[in-house]
Order: sequence, then structure tokens, then C-alpha cells
Amino acid sequence: MFTGVDFWPHKKIFPIMDVRRTFVSITIGMFLASVAILATKGLNFGIDFKGGSLFEIQAKSQDGKPGVLDIGELRQKVGALGLGDVQIQQLDKASDALIRIEQQKVQEGQDPERAQQAAAEKVQAALGENIEIRRTEVVGSAVSGELKWAGIMAVTFAMLGILFYIWFRFEWQFAVAAIIATVHDITITLGVFSLLNMDFGLSEVAALLTLAGYSINDTVVVFDRIRENLRRYKKMALDQLMNLSINETMSRTVLTSGTTLLAVLSIYVFGTEVIKGFAFAMLFGIIIGTWSSIFVASPFLLWIGVKRDWSGIAKSDKATAAAATARS
Repeated sequence: MFTGVDFWPHKKIFPIMDVRRTFVSITIGMFLASVAILATKGLNFGIDFKGGSLFEIQAKSQDGKPGVLDIGELRQKVGALGLGDVQIQQLDKASDALIRIEQQKVQEGQDPERAQQAAAEKVQAALGENIEIRRTEVVGSAVSGELKWAGIMAVTFAMLGILFYIWFRFEWQFAVAAIIATVHDITITLGVFSLLNMDFGLSEVAALLTLAGYSINDTVVVFDRIRENLRRYKKMALDQLMNLSINETMSRTVLTSGTTLLAVLSIYVFGTEVIKGFAFAMLFGIIIGTWSSIFVASPFLLWIGVKRDWSGIAKSDKATAAAATARS
């Protein structure tokens, strides 16, 4: 009979909680470093959040051979238009590139949207016939401001929703520990984006929200096992109980994260430039989310303190336990 393949040494108990101070110190160090980078360098907001125009271009093939873009020549052409800050980024292929133009300054009474559209038309005319424009995005200042605010609110409401769900499902101590782990994941991911000066737009906000859900799912699995073991081992020391719970769920955590990581890695490697920011946020987020589920959430839960009596058990669990007692 085929029983499947097991990749994890279930009989091995890793002393994670014994060295929790080391892991928490590393975590706090990464968190503070990310906050410092964000405070000093900030995020490199994309077109979505600061307005402007973006062009994805491709050199047309010549005599059956793939076209090649001369980035230096492109900078001269577009720079001579007097459109302010212009960024040109070579993509994976020599024939592809991205051109970004800042939000155009307007005089009083002038339409900002029309000024940005006029700048886009100048770029299209300057590129010439041998370059094909594959994608164009134009975002005005009013729209970009609304998008930035909407992104902030989306992440904030997601955090509040997670807090209240965990509070309802478990106890407030679990909710606080889960939020600490999730904020840790998001902050460090933002810090990496700032450090690498990567574009941060709406797709990256979507990745952060996906990351928050993924991370909290892993954390809830560990917390649920902790709650089960609190009922099962009433006299076991809390640090040992949490260490046992982490190890019992380690196989699920590592294998789930590993398979998801492979899927996202393929998107990052083989995907287009448009989706690479999202894929990178997910790729790094899965790694840091797995770290927090194992090494951050439970140590902070131990530090906050958790009840060991029946008051920390959900009503449905109490009803189930009472019915089982009655039947016996």
C-alpha cells in the first residue's frame, strides 16, 4: 500500500524555544534596520503613487534579427524633450526597456492631466518608427494621491481584521502576538524594497496583502496546535509546550512554504517585468513569513503570557468537550 513520501524527521524535536532570545534579537535587529532604512531612504514609489507616465518599449526586428536598443541614445532623445526626471531601465532582453517620466509641472489654470498626456505624446514622437510602444500608463496627480491613500487604508484594515479575527478565534494574547509577527513581515519586506530601490506600486500593495494572509495562516496553524496542547498537557512548562507545538507543525509549515516558494520563484524568473515586483514581494514575504511563524509568533506569545485554564478555549471547543464528558 502506498503511504506517500515523508520529507520531515517527525521524531526529531528542535529546541527552538531554548534559543528564542537569539531569534528574537535577530528579528528585532532586522525590524529596526528596516524602519531606519524606510525613515531615511523611503520607498521608491512607482507611477501609481506619484503620478507620471510609463512606457514599455521594444525595438523592432531588422532583417529577421531581433532589434537592439541603444540606451544611451534613448536617454539623449528623451532627455532633450525637457520633461524633467526621466528614467530608462533595460529589461531582460536587449530589445526591451522601460521609460518613466515624472509628473509634469503645470502653471496655474493648466490641466495636469492634459500636460501629462502631452508629455507622453512627445515621447512617442521622439522614439521613431523603429521602436514599438507595447504598453503605456499615464497617472495624474489626483489619481495617484487617491491610490496611495487607498493602499494605506487597505493594509490598515487588513491588520485590524486579522487582529479581531484572532481575538475572536483564540484570545487577545494570541491576537497581539499574531499582529506583531505580521507587522514584522510587512515592515521588513518594505525595508528590502527601500534598500534595493525597487518600484513600489499597487501590485506590490496587493502582494503585501497576500503576504499578510499567508503569514497569518501559518501562524494560526501553530497557535491552534498550542491551544490543543494546552488542553492535553496541563502541567507541561509553557516554553516546552510551545516548542513541541512548533515542531509538530514544522512539517506542514516547511513543505507548504517550500512548494509555494517554487511556484512564486518560477513567476519571478520567467515572468514579465510588469509582474516581477509582485513576485519579488511574495518571494521574500514567504521566506520572512515562514521565519516569523516559527521563530517570532510563539516567543512573543510566551512573553505576553497565555492562560492555561478553560477560559482560553473557544465556546465551540467547550461544548464539544462537555458533550464528550456527558457521553463518557
